[in-house]
Order: sequence, then C-alpha cells, then structure tokens
Amino acid sequence: MNEFKFLPPLALTNVSCLTFYQAGLAVLAKYKRPLLVHAEMEQDAQANYLEDGMNNDPRSYSTYLRTRPPSWEEAAIRELLTVSGDTAPGGPAEGAHLHVVHLSDAASSLQLLKEAKGSGHSVTVETCPHYLAFSSEEIEDGDTRFKCSPPIRDAANREILWKAVLEGDIDMLSSDHSPSVPELKLREEGNFLKAWGGISSLQFVLPVTWSHGRKYGVSLEQVALWWSERPAKLSGQESKGSIAVGKQADIVVWEPDVEFVLNKDHPTYLKHPSISAYMGTKLTGKVLATFVRGNLVYEDGKHASAACGATLLSKVPADL
Repeated sequence: MNEFKFLPPLALTNVSCLTFYQAGLAVLAKYKRPLLVHAEMEQDAQANYLEDGMNNDPRSYSTYLRTRPPSWEEAAIRELLTVSGDTAPGGPAEGAHLHVVHLSDAASSLQLLKEAKGSGHSVTVETCPHYLAFSSEEIEDGDTRFKCSPPIRDAANREILWKAVLEGDIDMLSSDHSPSVPELKLREEGNFLKAWGGISSLQFVLPVTWSHGRKYGVSLEQVALWWSERPAKLSGQESKGSIAVGKQADIVVWEPDVEFVLNKDHPTYLKHPSISAYMGTKLTGKVLATFVRGNLVYEDGKHASAACGATLLSKVPADL
C-alpha cells in the first residue's frame, strides 16, 4: 500500500556545494518536486562593503543596499545553473526542478536564468510585489519597514523587472511574507543594519499588483496566472490554481475599480499595522470577501472565527 507523507518543496539558503545540489536534485527527481532556493551568496567574507569615506549611516537605506549587492544574487544563480542542466530531458535529474525565489536583481541574474531556460533546464523564477511597487530612491532614512533581502533596488531595476514579468521571463509572483512584532523592526532607532528584514504584505498582494500593474496594461487573467495558476503547478497542487469543475473553491470577491487609502483603520489588519511598508498608500481593487475551499473566511472586514484549512499531503511511492 502506498504511504502518504508530508513533503514540502525543499528550500535552501546560501549553500555553495555543487555536490550537495546535484545529490538533492537526484532525490527530488524521484518525487517530482522542486528545489526552492534563496539566491544570495556572499562572495568574500572579508569584503568591506561600507568603505571609509562613504556615508555609512545605518539609518540610510543606501548603506544597507551596499551590503547586499546584485553580485550576491548573480553568484548564487551562476553556481546553481552549473547543475540545473541535470534537470533537462534525459538528464540524471529529469523530473526535478529548480525554482529561484524572490528575485530582485533584474540585470545579470535575470539574464542567466533566461539563458538556462533557453538551454532546456527545468528552471523557474519569481519576484515579489514590493520589488515591483517600490524603489530605493523612495525609501526614507530610518524607515526600516522596507528592509528585506534581497533588497529593494532602484527604479530602473524595477522597470526591467516589470518588463520581465510581462514578457514571461519571470514566471510568477510571491509575497515572501515576513511579518514580525513591531519591536524587531527598530522603527525608533531606524537602523537598517540591525532591524528585522522582511515585508509584511500577504493580505495586500492582489490590490498592490493590480494598482501598480494597471499602467502597464496588466489584465486580470495575467494576475490570476502569476498568483494562482503557476504557483499551483509549481507546488503540484492539481486541485488549486483556477476556477473550474473539480477544483477547490479558493475564490476572492473584489471590486477592481474601487480606490482606498491603506491606513491603520483598514479592516484587513488583525495586528501590527505599523510595520507594513504599504501604510499610507492609495491602492485600487478592494477585496470584499474570500473563500477557502468553499468556506467564507473573510467578508467586509470580518474574519472567520476558526481556521478551515487542511494539511496538503503528497503521495509517495511505496518503494521510496
């Protein structure tokens, strides 16, 4: 009899061992599972990114930005792609898949991934709404709500990311939701080098994507593709990702043309509104209700009193 086991995608961070990657992909090929990787790799542990003579004020976002350069993303992706060819048809890890999470660098890192896809590697990549909504030039001193890694880069980088999403070079979007208690964000101190890194954004990804995407002519079908269909396919959830007969009824009801200002009184917040980077912004597309597997869990500012989710299990062959 086949056994059921919980088998989430494997996520690794800052690992630079090609042998380990190859072995991992070979195992994941048996399960038809993706390897999810945070692609940043420090190139020189002794490097001084905060050189003398520069403005190294820890309250300045530019100081933090220098500590995590695009070359970290490029170095990690370049190393990963030396083994991702194993995932190509006929390769020793056929059936496995490499997925790069929350890409920020729109230059050399993105180009490397495009070339790998063109060579038949089984590779996908995602970016996040905060990389599409914000730019480093807009981040004020001490506003640690915007700290995340990889970091939010400049406006020119943001435009290239949008182009890559629209043209399909970036496959999907994810929240990379990283909440924390307000104390860890060090808002009063405003120290970007010490504050908790992460953007609290899960409940706003739909209006944020829609609001900023409208000037690029983004359609609702594209938003559904980036946020639902492709993520469901990546994770092997055949019952998710679209509204169709036989699929689970995960549905959002919203008004795409309604504008609202996100403030501390917005009903979507249950706690800690002060740490959201989106506070004070005007967004378009108001969520009215949310259903999970057909169960109403949110409506007009009110949340369900009990959780109605379910553990997602993966069927594993008996001989593994």
